[in-house]
Amino acid sequence: MVRRAPPDDYVIETLLPDLVGHDRSPSAFLVYLKLWYACGGPDGRGASLSLQMLAAETGLSKSSIQSAIRRLKRRGYLVATNPTPTAIPAYKVRAPWRS
Repeated sequence: MVRRAPPDDYVIETLLPDLVGHDRSPSAFLVYLKLWYACGGPDGRGASLSLQMLAAETGLSKSSIQSAIRRLKRRGYLVATNPTPTAIPAYKVRAPWRS
């Protein structure tokens, strides 16, 4: 069972205005919140979710999900491992502000 973790205050107070306002990428914020919940936060075990699953659960298109994942990985908020090109990726959210 995955431990559900509420998001840190930083996520709402700083990351939300940064991703939505500055980067103009509300989809990245939605994907981060969804993955935070699915992974159990940065201290959780991670989660394997397909693009289709993320799209269905967030209401975003698969291309928006892909773009959001690229942005989150580039900014250091998300790690995705994919053992093979066709496998469902395993995601782990990061909280770099905690270090």
